[in-house]
Amino acid sequence: MLSLKEIQKPIATELTAFEAKFKQSMQSSVPLLDIITQYLYKQKGKQMRPMFVFFAAGLCGQINESTYRGASLVELLHTASLVHDDVVDDANERRGFFSINALWKNKVAVLVGDFLLSKGLLLSVHNNEHDLLKIVSEAVEQMSEGELLQIEKARKLDIQEDIYYEIIRKKTASLIASCCASGACSVKADPQTIAKMHLFGEKVGLAFQIKDDLFDFGMDDVGKPVGNDIKEKKMTLPLIYALNQTTKSEKRRIINLIKNNNEDPEKVREVINFVRSSGGLDYATKKMMAYQQEAFDILKEFPDNAYNTGLQQLVKFTTERNK
Repeated sequence: MLSLKEIQKPIATELTAFEAKFKQSMQSSVPLLDIITQYLYKQKGKQMRPMFVFFAAGLCGQINESTYRGASLVELLHTASLVHDDVVDDANERRGFFSINALWKNKVAVLVGDFLLSKGLLLSVHNNEHDLLKIVSEAVEQMSEGELLQIEKARKLDIQEDIYYEIIRKKTASLIASCCASGACSVKADPQTIAKMHLFGEKVGLAFQIKDDLFDFGMDDVGKPVGNDIKEKKMTLPLIYALNQTTKSEKRRIINLIKNNNEDPEKVREVINFVRSSGGLDYATKKMMAYQQEAFDILKEFPDNAYNTGLQQLVKFTTERNK
């Protein structure tokens, strides 16, 4: 499998320029805010979201200043959501760094998230890019709805596949869809093309989340079962499938284990083994590959160039990555 560095080659220059512009977009005259945003900048992830923006823009037209702002807008709003997520989850770590709430407490973290959110909104407003703002704001709305839907359903622990897809479409796929639509929108593509790129991103996002679900049923570096989603009582596709294949009494027993013994490593291992032996992983993998194929089919409608190839490679990376 190609590394992200190799996949990035057609847009390497743009990504380097984007880093400087993104750093600038987070600046503030308040010293504390500046310290925190610099800290956040240091822990940036794989840059997959900006990659989707630039590849989509290149596929649909000519990358320009609006494309950079689209990528910055997505990253600002995404970073804001991560800062807020860490407060909600009471998480002390993100990407190997201490979280903002761990270092500066919840009050500061919530305000920093709000600041980043407003920076993203103003970036669009100041440049009269209301179409970009609409695309990304809708994704933020969907992400919030997805999180709340998941919290609501987690209480019962008995969700079906259709609800699961609705949750991950809103929670995860909406952001990748907004990256691809923003890229197309930034080069003034027509509404039909923007909608196609949005759908493409949604398919990729669904495959991406199912891949994440599959990781939870593997082993960590020291051979222990992962089971984080089980500990957090999240209903994922492999588990939903496995529960639908079994008897009522066994289903009750497994749900009881997740509800009441989710902190016990042995019981978590039991749930993982149940899912593995029920064919839950094979089923989820098939679904993931089907979404990947649907994404590839959409790309066939676009010119066959370096940007198209880059998107194909990025899609493969999302389903073949090992972490």
